[in-house]
Amino acid sequence: MKWGTMEDMLKDNEEIHDLGYKNWKIIQNRKEFCFGIDSVILSDFAKEIKAGSTVLDLGTGTGIIGLLLCGKSKLKNVIGVEIQKHVADMAERSIKLNGLENKFQIINEDINNLGKIIDKQSIDVVVTNPPYKKINTGVTNINEAKLISRHEVKCTLEEIIKISEQLLKYDGAFYMVHRPDRLTDILFYLRKYKLEPKLIKFVYPKPDKPPKLVLIKCIKNANQFLKIEKPLIIYKESGEYTEEILKIYNK
Repeated sequence: MKWGTMEDMLKDNEEIHDLGYKNWKIIQNRKEFCFGIDSVILSDFAKEIKAGSTVLDLGTGTGIIGLLLCGKSKLKNVIGVEIQKHVADMAERSIKLNGLENKFQIINEDINNLGKIIDKQSIDVVVTNPPYKKINTGVTNINEAKLISRHEVKCTLEEIIKISEQLLKYDGAFYMVHRPDRLTDILFYLRKYKLEPKLIKFVYPKPDKPPKLVLIKCIKNANQFLKIEKPLIIYKESGEYTEEILKIYNK
């Protein structure tokens, strides 16, 4: 299918968002769950992946992490997995919008079925920005798309880590962004499925506030050695972005 203009690619309530990077753009639905700074930070955290890597993005949403990694790293290709059909469709149109069809593909599927679609131990890197909240916690009176994005309705933390272990190569890398209040659960399941935590970085909204996000890098079957990186602070006291965040946003 061909489109005359970028706007021809849009459906109801959709808009094109400029990523501010390589003139790339992404399609989002303003009434549903749009990408946040957590996905942008994760893409920067994972950008040093090995050249020629095959990357699996679990819960890709509209494809933000995969799009940014296509530009920030020397990966070979990205496979984005998204269970919501209309969201997967937005991601596919964003890929076409940026001319990345030969590098980035979308699979509209439940992550628990991936073992039947993707060869086991064939993936170099997994990245994921999963739903943060357990079922029946937090605000749940939201539309279905937002509910699936925020809560473990369609997949749990354990299921994400379990399928990652199955699909990763022996020494494959796993990158995740999550909430610090789930850190105990996260570390428990990572160890259970032989994804050894190697690097943790906490993300603070401001220097005097508690952390809101945690970035984690693991290596499958690695020896035990964990490094805590210098924290990332998003805002100065003035409310402006810190220099590190501006650099991440390529400003």
